[in-house]
Amino acid sequence: MLIDEIKRENVNAIKQRDHVKKGIMSIIINKYMILSSDKNHVENKPTDNEVISIIQKTIKELEEEKQGYLSVNNTQKVDDIQYQINIISTFLPKMLTDGEILKIIDSLEDKSLPSVMKYFKIHYTGRVDMKKVSELIKK
Repeated sequence: MLIDEIKRENVNAIKQRDHVKKGIMSIIINKYMILSSDKNHVENKPTDNEVISIIQKTIKELEEEKQGYLSVNNTQKVDDIQYQINIISTFLPKMLTDGEILKIIDSLEDKSLPSVMKYFKIHYTGRVDMKKVSELIKK
């Protein structure tokens, strides 16, 4: 499972004394633990897709934080945040290109917006930006 890889990387970061890497790995693990303790996941663990969703949300949060530090010209914090983004991005699956998305859309029988969005949400969660899918359908 993906969370096991993240936990291994956390241990490696501790051994290497990489405090920035350890910090972001710990954040992801903590968010996973919170999700695990949710009443919907008491009997079964969160899936890899849910871990991917945690990572994507964390990247968005880090991007917002980075913008704040850019506005006050704190380059050290910006570099640390970018390093964190680069680290956790390695755990995300390869994203589909615009061409691949269009090819999938063309292969679908029902090309209505709700139908296509539902299809991508079910089959390509974590591998596609839903905003991009929406924009491509509207074109």
